[in-house]
Amino acid sequence: MTLVAGTYALKTVSAQSGYEELKTFTEVLTIIKKSYVDEVKTKDLVISAIKGMVSSLDPHSAYLTPQALKELQVETKGEFGGIGIQIGVKDGILTVIAPIEDTPAFRAGIKAGDKILKIADESTKKMEIHEAVSKMRGPKGTSITLSIFREGWKSTRDFTIVRDIIKIKSIKPKLLSDGIGYVKLTQFQESTANDLLNALNKLKKDGMTSLILDLRNDPGGLLNIAVDTAEVFLPPKKLVVYIKNRDGERVEYYTEKANPFFEEIPMVVLV
Repeated sequence: MTLVAGTYALKTVSAQSGYEELKTFTEVLTIIKKSYVDEVKTKDLVISAIKGMVSSLDPHSAYLTPQALKELQVETKGEFGGIGIQIGVKDGILTVIAPIEDTPAFRAGIKAGDKILKIADESTKKMEIHEAVSKMRGPKGTSITLSIFREGWKSTRDFTIVRDIIKIKSIKPKLLSDGIGYVKLTQFQESTANDLLNALNKLKKDGMTSLILDLRNDPGGLLNIAVDTAEVFLPPKKLVVYIKNRDGERVEYYTEKANPFFEEIPMVVLV
């Protein structure tokens, strides 16, 4: 068994050293189980330890519990009960990436860049994104209070928002003057690639001769769908993205099919 941590040299750490580190963890777990003032469940302690271990890597790493994975799957399908904001972590603070147009949060005046300091009077400090998302979601008609700080304000303000059914359209197209097509891509959902292709075909039919693709405030989404979306504009066998580990090994994602009709369209991408 080899445990990898810190520097490259630690790849050669012995199995014995690895077991010693795990032994220390087990000893601490046993002490907490036996001596802590309140009774705690082993499962909760282990999950918390895993979360801490993963979150210590970088701001984008997180451990997904089955419930958190379920929440993510719900979001990528594009319909759920909630208030309608996309969130992330900026400088260690839970931050609004963008409110979704025509949703309760948008109508309440929540803006991109707002800092969410509390959710239902619970501090968001050290709160993981999927936990915050889970707390803000809920049945239509129920309410949730967010404590918000915005640049230029002297203190936080509370926003009580009534939840509704949120239907996220990842593609928002329109035809501007002079044959300029405009498509806002809000995030990469299961249907995004097909919806984009359908929208572009309709814009072309309506007279589009050039395109603006707006990716601003797009929080991301499904990697495979992002690759499928790139296929709308790229020929086959083109590298879209790769993932490289510490040893330089790469997992590469290429376009497989293409829509050459859109290869020649002049396009500006806003990021």
